[in-house]
Amino acid sequence: MVKGQGVKLWDSTGKEYLDFVAGISTCCLGHADARLIDAVTAQLGRLHHVSNLYYTAEQGKLGEWLVQNSVADKAFFCNSGAEANEAAIKLARKHAHEKLGLDFPVIITAKASFHGRTLAAITATGQPKYQKGFEPLVPGFEYVEYNDAKALKKMVRRINALGRLRGLVPGKGRKGVAAIMMEALQGEGGIRPGTKEFFKVARELCDETGALLMIDEVQTGVGRTGKLWGYENLGGIEPDVFTSAKALGAGVPIGAMMCKERANVFKPGDHASTFGGNPLACAAGLAVAKAIEKDGLVTNAATRGEQIRGLLEKLQEKYPTLIQEVRGWGLINGVELTASSGLQAAKVVQACIDDGLLLVAAGTTVVRFVPPLIVTEAEVEEAVRRFGAALEKVSKA
Repeated sequence: MVKGQGVKLWDSTGKEYLDFVAGISTCCLGHADARLIDAVTAQLGRLHHVSNLYYTAEQGKLGEWLVQNSVADKAFFCNSGAEANEAAIKLARKHAHEKLGLDFPVIITAKASFHGRTLAAITATGQPKYQKGFEPLVPGFEYVEYNDAKALKKMVRRINALGRLRGLVPGKGRKGVAAIMMEALQGEGGIRPGTKEFFKVARELCDETGALLMIDEVQTGVGRTGKLWGYENLGGIEPDVFTSAKALGAGVPIGAMMCKERANVFKPGDHASTFGGNPLACAAGLAVAKAIEKDGLVTNAATRGEQIRGLLEKLQEKYPTLIQEVRGWGLINGVELTASSGLQAAKVVQACIDDGLLLVAAGTTVVRFVPPLIVTEAEVEEAVRRFGAALEKVSKA
């Protein structure tokens, strides 16, 4: 790829594409957005990096916007989603040691989850294919089925019961649940929205045990789901900790870990990032914040999301032997292909690329639609038309 404008990309041969990948749910303002260009260019001419040894207005303003527009009280800045999740993991462990008296804190995550590529983040990721070859993994993680409230209850009670017994044995430290860490909607796991029942139980279990409820919003945050934050789709539950990246900088690398005051056990020196919260990245984040508010991009995500699901469901009616299910929130949607069709998401994605539409797989049988939040009604219609044509082509091959 060599050039982009809005929801379009061009490659080195001059071929034009409709971009419904958006840097994997990242380029929320599309490509070459004038507001982003102006903000970053102006900031580069003033101050681009001084480290966290010093205060900068840009970091303060972005932190203020995040806190004012979420349930968080504090924000820690880094460079990526994986780093934001690392910060959350470290915070949960320190909170467990200091507030819960645990010697062996355990974080519960979901099977089929994805939390990043660092060593702790791939351990938190409940998918063995990402972990293979990187053993030994980080201790202190357990996995349950996503959206299975009974399994979650059972896991929490088992860990804490064993931990209490262990603490009674001389020389054995106490083990217990430090946190429940879940995506609001599983992205790489196949575009699977969380259920209100599951997260209600997760919240109750954390309240009972003192563990932290942590929600990974790296892919779902900043308007993607038709709400500013994915957790707003979950029936009013509030996380103690949540993470963001991707769309937060519209493609300029930035990540953030946000938390409530009750979870804030970090002191100066406990955790840091040389580039975290640098003025350049924060200027990009502020440009995103202004665009979201001025242009009503959260509302657009909700409206265009309803449109895309409606059109995809019509395709499902047309091709019931090819499409198993259409699911998602806002502008993060997945089309699950039927097992009986034998179609693989990668082949459908390649056929779409050939026809000038960029999509991305979410597992072996799910095709993901995550266009920029600025996408128009006409662009959605054209994307679904091309997808349908590619689907038919591949099914007949």
